Amino acid sequence: MSTLRRILVTSALPYANGSIHLGHLVEYIQTDIWSRFQKMRGHECYYVCADDAHGTPIMLRARAEGIEPEELIARVWTEHTEDFAGFAVGFDNYHSTHSDENRVCATTIYERNRDAGHIVRRTISQAYDPEAQMFLPDRFIKGSCPKCGAEDQYGDSCEVCGATYAPTDLKNPVSVVSGATPIERDSEHLFFKLGDFEKALRDWHKAGHVQVEVANKLNEWFEAGLNDWDISRDAPYFGFEIPDAEGKYFYVWLDAPIGYMASFRNFCDRTGVDFDSFWDADAQTELYHFIGKDIIYFHALFWPAMLHGAGYRKPSGVYAHGFLTVDGAKMSKSRGTFIRARTYLRHLNPEYLRYYFAAKLSSRVDDIDLNLEDFAARVNADLIGKVVNIASRCAGFIGKRFDNRLSDGLDQPELFDTFVKAGDEIAALYEKREFGRAVREIMALADLANQYIDEKAPWVVAKQEGQDARLHAICSMGINLFRVLIGYLKPILPIMAGQAEEFLRIEPMTWGSQREPLLDHTISKFKPLMTRVDRDRIDAMIEDSKEDLVAEAKTTAGGPLAKDPIADTIDFADFAKVDLRVVRIVSAEHVEGADKLLRLTLDLGGETRTVFAGIKAAYDPADLAGRLSVMVANLAPRKMKFGVSEGMLLAAGPGGKDIFLLAPDSGAEPGMRVK
Repeated sequence: MSTLRRILVTSALPYANGSIHLGHLVEYIQTDIWSRFQKMRGHECYYVCADDAHGTPIMLRARAEGIEPEELIARVWTEHTEDFAGFAVGFDNYHSTHSDENRVCATTIYERNRDAGHIVRRTISQAYDPEAQMFLPDRFIKGSCPKCGAEDQYGDSCEVCGATYAPTDLKNPVSVVSGATPIERDSEHLFFKLGDFEKALRDWHKAGHVQVEVANKLNEWFEAGLNDWDISRDAPYFGFEIPDAEGKYFYVWLDAPIGYMASFRNFCDRTGVDFDSFWDADAQTELYHFIGKDIIYFHALFWPAMLHGAGYRKPSGVYAHGFLTVDGAKMSKSRGTFIRARTYLRHLNPEYLRYYFAAKLSSRVDDIDLNLEDFAARVNADLIGKVVNIASRCAGFIGKRFDNRLSDGLDQPELFDTFVKAGDEIAALYEKREFGRAVREIMALADLANQYIDEKAPWVVAKQEGQDARLHAICSMGINLFRVLIGYLKPILPIMAGQAEEFLRIEPMTWGSQREPLLDHTISKFKPLMTRVDRDRIDAMIEDSKEDLVAEAKTTAGGPLAKDPIADTIDFADFAKVDLRVVRIVSAEHVEGADKLLRLTLDLGGETRTVFAGIKAAYDPADLAGRLSVMVANLAPRKMKFGVSEGMLLAAGPGGKDIFLLAPDSGAEPGMRVK
């Protein structure tokens, strides 16, 4: 065992304005695997995170819901922690940037940089919403791109031509808060002098604290010059007021990374761990940040510069990962591939996803693809067909013939030694975040174990007289090989590893605990550790994600939050194809297993249709008989998990409990065409 290390690990803070989805989980699963591995090695390792709870989007969403921001972020914090727990992400502490600890840490870093001359004040002209009476962040202004003329572009960059610009350069700008035309208004702001730290940052990058791809990108930014960074925002703003600037608030990106320190401070205050030994400038401990590639600028420039200017240590490593695509394309709400964490958890085992992501992840900044066909095939082949299969093929004989007790010797000690020696290479791959390569090495060992069992054929030996000792040795060997494999997979599959430890009746496995075989040891009766991925469950998850679309759209930040977003326009010819008919609801009933759906029988004027409609939250089925509505009568039938839906019911309202149908006495008749 190498010298024990003291390690602090973080993931980027999820924004407290929406749900965790599978794209987010790439990062948290990657970080969790690495931190679990370090703990298995015996190192003192802590994994902390928090909700990023400040900023204009949160303020506006709370306003749209008619609640205080504190109520919103408390609700989202609970949802996030439940989702992370569902995927076995093992934070040692999960906190919030809207905390006393973060206020103190942010103030300290600001004041130390201010006193050292790294903060300056400057009057700037900004876009201002005269109706909402607030200054507008770049993403809350839309207009036509000043370079290519593309419409509906944000105030900082064009998604069509890629141009970047100031919000004041937009053509025909409008506020997405009120729809008013912004005006320009002067305001004094505070700026962090990033250029003061160019040498320190260059030296830090050259020392190998970031990936090669990241270092190359940072060199481009160095060549372009490091600009001063605006760290203040004007009221109204949900955040911390700057101590010496009344009516000015810390920009969310200033106090968000400081949330790492704040969460750890909260942890240290509860546990007695020495905070300073991890954050002092001369700290001998290690600090690692796992982030997405879209926030490299903040984590590899601003964050280490702020720390350096305040007399704190800089990170030991900032590790960026790529984005997630699903079936080769960007996640899509309309296709049902924008999948929320809790939607996934309603349908599939979380460790399927942990394993699949691990098999795809490397130390590079590459995007990874969740191919749903490959996802099912790989999990079924590797985890069920190879790993769990080893135990299931051997445990039955141990239970029935040998009273669940393993033999006192190994059938092939040299094969067991091969498995043990492979642990050093697998550990090195985990350390370097080459999880995909580690998985391949582990599965190669699983192939060897299954090859051994195939060659020894215990099911044949069991039928031969006088071969009990041989059968005992073969199956005990298989169980021991399974134990080593599960130990190597434990950082990826902590839930299944825990179940395996109960089956094997052993203490929680460390990295080196399986170097010695289990001999003359009693195990428990084997229970299936994991079932196969069912394609029907994947399809149900996709359908469920489509149902989430309306609810998700209503709470999307960056647009007029009090209004539903308008979809892309269609031609009149397309609209003319839609056959809208009045229908009377004949009967309605609950759909077992569906949170939002009712099964409706609709009278279309001499013809009945069965339609599944997401109006369960708004209506008791007993109250729907006789009610009128409108349906899309010529929509192709769609096969769902619960049956075939023969059309689409239309209703008005913002959703949830507020969905409105026509009254029975509205004068409309079933089958009447709506024009």
